Amino acid sequence: MVEIEALYGAVIVMLGIGAICGIVLSVASKVFYVWEDPRIAQVEYFMAGANCGGCGYAGCSAAASAVVAGKEPPSVCIVGGLDAAANIAGVMGVDPGSAEPLRSANDCLGGHRAADKYYYNGAKTCAALSSMFGGKRVCSVGCLGMGDCIRSCQFDAIHMGPEGYPVVDDNKCVGCGACEKACPKNILTVKTMSQRLLTFNEEDGALAPCQQTCPAEINIPEYISQIRKGDYAGAVNTIRERNPLLLSCGRVCPHPCEDYCRRGLEDDPVSINQLKRFVADWEMNSGKRMPITCAPDTDKKVAVIGGGPAGVSCAYFLRRLGHSVSIFEAMPKLGGITRYGIPEYRLPDKVLDWEIEGILNLGIEAHMEQRLGQNFTIQSLREEGYDAIFMAIGAWKDYTLGVEGEDLGGSWKGIDFLSKVAGSPDKKISVGKSAAVVGGGNSAIDCVRTLLRLGCKDVYIVYRRTRKEMPANEVEIVAAEHEGINFQFLAAPTKVIGDKNGKVAGLEYLKMELGEPDASGRRRPVPIEGSETVLNVDMVISAIGQQPEISFLEKEPEKDKLEITRWNTFDNDPEILQTSLPYIFTGGDSATGPALVVDAIGSGRRAARSIHQYITGEEIKGSAKSLYKKHINESLFKTVSGVTKKKRTPMPELEVEERIDSMVEVDQVISKKDATHESSRCLSCCRLCYDPEKSGDQAA
Repeated sequence: MVEIEALYGAVIVMLGIGAICGIVLSVASKVFYVWEDPRIAQVEYFMAGANCGGCGYAGCSAAASAVVAGKEPPSVCIVGGLDAAANIAGVMGVDPGSAEPLRSANDCLGGHRAADKYYYNGAKTCAALSSMFGGKRVCSVGCLGMGDCIRSCQFDAIHMGPEGYPVVDDNKCVGCGACEKACPKNILTVKTMSQRLLTFNEEDGALAPCQQTCPAEINIPEYISQIRKGDYAGAVNTIRERNPLLLSCGRVCPHPCEDYCRRGLEDDPVSINQLKRFVADWEMNSGKRMPITCAPDTDKKVAVIGGGPAGVSCAYFLRRLGHSVSIFEAMPKLGGITRYGIPEYRLPDKVLDWEIEGILNLGIEAHMEQRLGQNFTIQSLREEGYDAIFMAIGAWKDYTLGVEGEDLGGSWKGIDFLSKVAGSPDKKISVGKSAAVVGGGNSAIDCVRTLLRLGCKDVYIVYRRTRKEMPANEVEIVAAEHEGINFQFLAAPTKVIGDKNGKVAGLEYLKMELGEPDASGRRRPVPIEGSETVLNVDMVISAIGQQPEISFLEKEPEKDKLEITRWNTFDNDPEILQTSLPYIFTGGDSATGPALVVDAIGSGRRAARSIHQYITGEEIKGSAKSLYKKHINESLFKTVSGVTKKKRTPMPELEVEERIDSMVEVDQVISKKDATHESSRCLSCCRLCYDPEKSGDQAA
C-alpha cells in the first residue's frame, strides 16, 4: 500500500511539473513567437535543393529567405535554371522578366598584349597584382591574366584562352557571379540578356576605337574575330545585340567606324562594313533564321509611330525586353527612308522585306497606312492604354529652293521623287530628257543615279561648293562619277526658267567662289556678280535637305506641352531621348534632323532603354560614365608598330554597262575567301592592345 501511495504521489508530482512546463511554454510561445513568411518554404520548394552554396548562401533555405526579403532576384538559384526562376517569380508576384538567366561575359580582349610598366614576382593572383598601382600593365582597365576568375568558378565554365584572357563557356555558365566578384578590374560581368541589350559604351570600358565610333556601338572586334574563326552565326548574334538591321546597314552605312580603324594609321583600314554584310547575307541565304530570344511578357504597351530604321529598331529592343509593341506607319510598307528614300539599286526591297519580317516575327504588331493626325492621334493612343509612345516620324518635308519658278511642271522635291519611284510597282516613272538636281548630299546622289536608270540622258548635280565640301558619302560620289553624272560645282540656283506651257525649260544659276569658313567649318560660297548661267534642262529636283512634318500637332490637346525646335524636330535630351512630355520619346531624324541610318538605329536602342526605365518605374537616366559621341583619349594612337601592309578587299560591284539601265543591286557581297582574308587584317584591337604580327601571319 505504501508503495502504491508513493507511486501515486510521484505521478501527481510529475503531472504538476508537466502542467507548469506547459503553462511556461505557452506563455513563452506568446512572448517569444517568431513568425516565418510562408513564401520562404514555397520559394525553397522550387529551388534545386542541392545546398551547393553556388548562389553565395549557406543553403537553399537561406537563399529563399533572401529572395523573400528582396535581397536577391528570383534567378538566385544557379542550378535550378530558368524554370525555377519563373516559378519563384510567380510566388513572389514580381515581373517575370526579372527571371531571365544570368550569364558571364568578358569585355576585355587584351590579355597579355599590353606593355608592362614594371616587373612583378609576387603572389600570382589578380587581387595582389591589382593592389600594386592597378597592375603591372599600362592598360588601366584590362585583364590582369592571373586567373582569379577561373579558380572562383565551381562549374568549369571559364578557361584561360591562348591570347591571355579568360574565355567563358556559355553552355556551362550558370551566372553565379563568382567570377565577377573575383575580378578586381570589373572585366567579367554577369548580366541577363536584357541587361546586355541596355548596356552602352562607357569611358572606362575595354573598347576599341572602331566600337567607340559606331553609332550603334556594335562590338566590332568580336564579330570580326568570329568571322575569322568561321563562327558566322556567332557574328550575326553579336551584331544583332546592337543592330537589328544588319542587312540594310551592310548596304547603306558609310562606316564611320573605319575612319578610326587602327590599321588605317599604317595601311588601309579593315573593310568592317563588308564583313557585316557578308554575315548578314550568309544568314539570309542560309535558309534559316538565327533564333532571337525575348524576355517574358511584362504587360506593358508601347506605341511606335513610324516604321523607319529608328522605329523598327526601338520596337525590336522593346519587344526583346518583354514589352508589347505596336508600330503605326503611314506608308503601305515598313522601312521608312530605307524603303522610300534609298533606291532599289542600293537596297533591294526583297532584302528589306526579309529583314523586317524577322523582326515582326518576335510578336510586334504593324498597322500600315495609318497617318498620325488623320487616322489616329497621340491622345487616342493614350486612351487605348499605351504606357509610352516613341516618335519616329522621320524628316519627310523637303526644303524649298526659295527661287522663282520652282513650282513649274517638271519641278520635284528630292524625297517626293525618290518615294514616288520606290512606290511604283516596276520602280519606274516618267522623267525628262535632261535634269538638274540641286544639292550635294546622299539624297542628291540617289536622285541623279536614279534618273539615269529611268532613261534621263543628261543629268547634272548643281552644288554651290566644291566636290571637297560635298556631304555625300565618298563611295556614292565616285559611283556617280563612273556612271557619267555631270557635276556643276560652285553654282547657286537663282531661277527655274519655264516655257510657254508652264513646264521647266532651264535652271539659271550664279557662279560662286569660296570665302571664309562658316559655322559648319566649310568655306562659305560667295556669288560672283554678273555670272548668271543657264542649264538647258526640262526637269529640276531640289534635294537640299528635309525636316519633320509636324502639322499633326494641331489636333493634339497637349501640343503646347511638347517643345519643338526651330528645325521642327522634337526637343529632347540626346542621352535619354525623352521629350518635354514625359511619356513621349523620340529618335532618328525627327530628333536630330536628317542623319545616317546607323544613327537612327543607335537612337532606337537608346530610346528603348529610356522607355523601359519609364514604364517599369525606374529612374530615367543614361550611363554613369557615358561615352556618347566621344572617344577614350588614350585609345587614339597616332601610329601603330609592326603592321605589315595587306591589300584591302575591294568592294565587288557590277560594271557600269551592266547596271546603268536597271535597278539591279550594284554593290555585291564578298566571297567566303575574301571574308576570311579581310577578317584576318583586323588587329583585334581592344582599348590599348592590338595584334599586328598575328594579323600579318594570318593574312599572308
